[in-house]
Amino acid sequence: MCRLCTLVAGVTLASGLLFACAQGPKAAADVTPTYMGIETMLLDGDLVDFRVEMKGAQGAEDIEAYAACAAAQYALIRGFGFARHVRTNVANAGGVWRGDAVYTISAALPRGLKTIDAEVTVRDCGAQGIPTV
Repeated sequence: MCRLCTLVAGVTLASGLLFACAQGPKAAADVTPTYMGIETMLLDGDLVDFRVEMKGAQGAEDIEAYAACAAAQYALIRGFGFARHVRTNVANAGGVWRGDAVYTISAALPRGLKTIDAEVTVRDCGAQGIPTV
């Protein structure tokens, strides 16, 4: 009889844990991001600063993705095919996320690890519902 009680207690605990895990991601998915705008500033030749704002971000990754989408579209508008990430500063105040990202844009694939193919990135941004410039 004790083994049956232990088994029932274990199944109950496992069910509770699974239910709690299922609730976590659902609550996060209920937040709809609001993209509040992109400001673009040419710093020097091929160096461009993108300032983006949004509400409903789940973390810095969301604001970084928004800035990358802006950089990719900007590169295409200027007739370039690639961008390279230089840096991104992210801040969250009162639920409004702000990003200040700097990218270089170029016609050829730039050297470095954080490069993006502008055409592919813009297409992916559209599929994810992230606006561009």
